[in-house]
Amino acid sequence: MRSSDRTDDPVERTSSGGLVRFSELPPGVLRDIALVLVADAVVGVSFGAISVAGGLPLWVPIAMSLLVYAGSAQFSAVALLTGGGGPVAAAATGLLLNSRTAAFSLAVADSLGRTWPARLVGAHLITDETAAFVIAQPDARSRKAAFWISGIGLFAVWNVSVCAGALAGSALGDTGRFGLDAAFPAVLLALVLPALRDDGNARRAGALGAVIALAATPVLPAGAPVLLALAGLVAMRRKSPDHPERPGSSS
Repeated sequence: MRSSDRTDDPVERTSSGGLVRFSELPPGVLRDIALVLVADAVVGVSFGAISVAGGLPLWVPIAMSLLVYAGSAQFSAVALLTGGGGPVAAAATGLLLNSRTAAFSLAVADSLGRTWPARLVGAHLITDETAAFVIAQPDARSRKAAFWISGIGLFAVWNVSVCAGALAGSALGDTGRFGLDAAFPAVLLALVLPALRDDGNARRAGALGAVIALAATPVLPAGAPVLLALAGLVAMRRKSPDHPERPGSSS
């Protein structure tokens, strides 16, 4: 029979509800989140400026950032709208690109909380970055803290920066000429490196996904190769309970 005091895992109690704390993050994670927030702000300003400079009303990028909140999908939709495409095509493209978050949701589901309001809000905050922060953490408590701290921070910074960029309009020019669009991929690679180093399954899936994405990039529109890269998951091998991957674990 379970004891009622010391055997209850504090991780389980934290995951079931309550506020997260900065102290629950492992050392260095808050710094990493801050770096991603800086990159997020730069890209958000660029998105807002490009949208308005392309002829869209001020409210469009702002409303899109609040309600859709999906960077790559927003850029693709704006590119279609400013290039003469219709709203239906823009919405369909955005939905296709953002469908990858369905896979991310499997990785972060336990970090959202157990109440429906928390899950609804959390689902809106799922992005490439929040998923990367979650899978890089060693335990449930730090994963939950990483998700909510990075998720709320990214949502706030993205919307503020998009609004600032939209207000600035075309005065900023094309920020893409500075190579700032490489900031997010570089940060995401740094976040997933620990998982790639420690997990053979992750290395196999990542390698196959990278090959698929590189092969598809010359022939498919932007965003589609990323979706195809999910096929790399077929390289994942089921762990055998009789042969745990980590030799230090006890039986």
